[in-house]
Amino acid sequence: QVQLVESGGGLVQAGGSLRLSCAASGRTFSNYAMGWFRQAPGKEREFVAAIRWIGGNTYYADSVKGRFTISRHNAKNTVYLQMNSLKPEDTAVYYCAADKRAYYSGTDYQKYEYYYWGQGTQVTVSS
Repeated sequence: QVQLVESGGGLVQAGGSLRLSCAASGRTFSNYAMGWFRQAPGKEREFVAAIRWIGGNTYYADSVKGRFTISRHNAKNTVYLQMNSLKPEDTAVYYCAADKRAYYSGTDYQKYEYYYWGQGTQVTVSS
C-alpha cells in the first residue's frame, strides 16, 4: 500500500521557519516528480513547489519563491519543504503529492500528474 505521510507542521510566529517532511512507503519515489500543495480555509488547493525526479530541478509558486525550498533525500524516500520568513498568509494545510509516472522527466511542472497524496499537515502562522 502506497502512503505519503507529512509531518513537521505546527504553530509559528510570522518571520519564523518550519521544515515539512513527506515520508513515502510502499513504493520507492526516487524516480517520481514530487510536489507540495496547500489549501487555506475557504480557498482552493494551490501549488507550492515541485521537484523533478532527475537533475534536481525545482519549481515554485511566485508567492513562496525565495522563502521556501523543496528538496528530496532519495535514500530516505522523503521529500522536504523548508519554509522560511513565514507569513500569516502561508497558513494552510500542506499536502505532498507524487506524480503517477515513474521516470517522467518533463521540465514543465504544470504537466505533472499527481496521483498519490498525503493526508496533510497544518501550518499556522500567527501575526
